[in-house]
Order: sequence, then structure tokens, then C-alpha cells
Amino acid sequence: AGALRNLSANDDNKAAVAAAGGIDLFVALARDGNERQKENAAGALRNLSANDDNKAAVAAAGGIDLFVALARDGNERQKENAAGAL
Repeated sequence: AGALRNLSANDDNKAAVAAAGGIDLFVALARDGNERQKENAAGALRNLSANDDNKAAVAAAGGIDLFVALARDGNERQKENAAGAL
């Protein structure tokens, strides 16, 4: 998840990561992964959601409820990434 998070920071890669199923993968990891996986997945979703084409896909995959939960209950980095994505 960490490597994909780094790739998703690049504007050219945002669409490619999303097209490869990255959004659903990151939502699942941010919801059900360990603490580190949640941090990286939330960060990747934050990066991906900066792309207008990905915003609706992140929301449709359950990203908004997930970000609210992480912003409320997550660790420091999870909260930061979730708040940034919202």
C-alpha cells in the first residue's frame, strides 16, 4: 500500500491507479487493514481524490463514511489523511 500511495501522489498516475482498481483496494485496506495499512490507504485515497475524475469513485466506494470514521477514531496519521481527503 505504501508504494501505491507514493505512486498515487503523481498526477500522471492518479488515473492509472484508479483504473487498476486501486480505489476499491484502498477503501478495503483503510477499513479492514492494520494500523499502517490504514494510514497508507487513507493517504493514497487522499492523493487519488485530488483528481476530479476520482472524487465520485472514492465516494461511491464508501470513502466518505470511511474518512469520517477515520477522522473520528483513527490514529494521528489516519485522522490527518482522512481530514485532508474530506
